[in-house]
Amino acid sequence: MLRIGWFSTGRDEAACQLLETAWQAIQAGELTARIAFVFSNRERGENPASDRFFDLVEGYGIPLVCLSSRRFRQDRGEPPARAGEPLPAWRADYDRTVIRLLEAHPFDLGVLAGYMLIFTEEACQRYNLLNLHPAPPGGPTGTWQEVIWQLMEQGASTAGVMMHLATPKLDQGPPVTYCTYGVRGPAFDGLWAELEGRSAGEVRASEGEGNRLFREIRRQGVMRELPLVVATLRAFADGKVRIEGGRVVDTDGRPIAAYDLTQEIDRLVGSA
Repeated sequence: MLRIGWFSTGRDEAACQLLETAWQAIQAGELTARIAFVFSNRERGENPASDRFFDLVEGYGIPLVCLSSRRFRQDRGEPPARAGEPLPAWRADYDRTVIRLLEAHPFDLGVLAGYMLIFTEEACQRYNLLNLHPAPPGGPTGTWQEVIWQLMEQGASTAGVMMHLATPKLDQGPPVTYCTYGVRGPAFDGLWAELEGRSAGEVRASEGEGNRLFREIRRQGVMRELPLVVATLRAFADGKVRIEGGRVVDTDGRPIAAYDLTQEIDRLVGSA
């Protein structure tokens, strides 16, 4: 049985939905796995949203392991990590402490489900950690908002969602599974036409995330994120894909670029 390590800051409702979806799939017998623990870099009392997430975890009877990254940093009088800069030394110390805490909870595969820290090299080498990203292999990097603006700027015809191996370099780990969807055709052509004569930057400045094309691309991606997480875990549980030496391999042990789950996700989205 696949043992899953679940990593989440628990900062919003989406974190709860991700855990709920995986838990329900396990309970329904759709996923032969168990969640060995949930780890959070927050502790009770830091944030009402994460407290609600912890209530959900404990309600399921899943072991909850917490270590506040904010308290860990403040106790050492260190500054926070800054985007675009190398991770400070305290982050490596923090991850080593996390590794020690998790020794009591062995797992086969880790899922970063709204975990708001970048893992350091030591943790990435020790564990196989999957991260959800709102673009297909070779697609834009960054937050989901940045991804959509880049797609609009490029005049893209295809978007997607993938799960990739986490590395210290944000969004640059090897893709593991993915699905794609079209952003052209009857449902989209009128929305693209509304952009005619304007750059994505101009639309961003004038309309922001309220733009209709922006919202529809996001809606289509969100529809696929939860199914992709479960389908990915099912592929691992069923032995259709696994990680060997940092490479993605198929059931026969042959290296593959990534496992395409588009047909399965389309079927799941279509039946929802």
